[in-house]
Amino acid sequence: MKYVATDKAPAAIGPYSQGIITGDLFYSSGQIPLTPAGDIVLGTIEDQAHQVFANLKAVLAEAGSSLEQVVKTTVFIKNMDDFALLNEVYASYFGDHKPARSTVEVARLPKDAKVEIEVIAKVTN
Repeated sequence: MKYVATDKAPAAIGPYSQGIITGDLFYSSGQIPLTPAGDIVLGTIEDQAHQVFANLKAVLAEAGSSLEQVVKTTVFIKNMDDFALLNEVYASYFGDHKPARSTVEVARLPKDAKVEIEVIAKVTN
């Protein structure tokens, strides 16, 4: 296994890595709307989702992958009433690529974020 770390995404806020590569797959830790400096992005679900995708793109790039190589996402959302708004942002990043996905409403996320997303993606060896 290879640990993935980049300063273009926020550092882990606990005893875990930003992601791990094993074989030809990359598994990301969940990304919340923290800037690379570790500051929470306040605002709407859309504002937070854009930061989450910026973080995901950074860790994917460090792993040698991209959003186009994502095979599965897991989305944790604080309020399912924000589902349609989140979907608009989500679709703007994936376009015609449609990875498998699970979406779960949760009671609370780290730093009281409104959204957290993790991905599994193919990597080029």
